[in-house]
Amino acid sequence: MACWVEENEVEITAIRAQGPGGQNVNKVSTAVHLRFDIRASSLPLALKERLLALPGRRVTKEGILLLKSQSARTQEQNRSIALERLQGIVTEAAQVPEIRRPTKPTYGSKQRRLEGKSQRSQVKATRRKVDE
Repeated sequence: MACWVEENEVEITAIRAQGPGGQNVNKVSTAVHLRFDIRASSLPLALKERLLALPGRRVTKEGILLLKSQSARTQEQNRSIALERLQGIVTEAAQVPEIRRPTKPTYGSKQRRLEGKSQRSQVKATRRKVDE
């Protein structure tokens, strides 16, 4: 299930990048701040719930997903990187997680485990001091 985020639902603002870069860093706003309001988006309800439940601090209490991109030298590149990252997050959340059904170990696997334990016990028993 491929769900695409429409660009009119995304708010992108240019900010100054952090870190080294000489005088250019102080003059040009090349970094990009992306804000995506999950609750107001046109995505399906189940996908919205999975996005809101994402771990970490990307999603605020108001339901806004925040991304920052400052790795590229130009604002256009940072903008496209941020949009790609947002699309990747949405695509990953669109995949419904498989429900794990707990299973029991087979009788044979239990026997093999116990056999290995008893063999290890025998090896350790031969290392002990001999009582005379």
